Amino acid sequence: MTAFSPVSALVGGGLIGLASVLMLAVFGRIAGISGIAVRLLPPYTDRETSGRAAFILGLIAAPLLIWLLTGTRPAAVVEAGPMRLLVAGALVGFGAVYGSGCTSGHGVCGLSRLSRRSFVAVGVFMTTAILTVFVTRHWMGV
Repeated sequence: MTAFSPVSALVGGGLIGLASVLMLAVFGRIAGISGIAVRLLPPYTDRETSGRAAFILGLIAAPLLIWLLTGTRPAAVVEAGPMRLLVAGALVGFGAVYGSGCTSGHGVCGLSRLSRRSFVAVGVFMTTAILTVFVTRHWMGV
């Protein structure tokens, strides 16, 4: 169980929204992380590859920057074993491919653009997440 902090959630959500708006305003691109990540690999390599790599490196560097500035490592609690993480990662990857996007692309950018496809995708994401938590916590006792 994680400790919920409304302040950090609001700041994090605001920064995600700001980054999405800036990416759309400056580059005319949707900030879908799965789409950006998959287009770093062949056959998608093109002149925008360096921008995509910079975006992903920024995601990785942000916690390191917080650590350097505050002297405190951002809390990261992973309560799952390696096999569960591999299975979960594979399922998220398949979901992002078959859903034509991930939670950031559909949830943040798609909903704000009133995309019908994103409303359906987010509904599927949320329903699946609620069912997964219910089954794993109440039926499997995990």
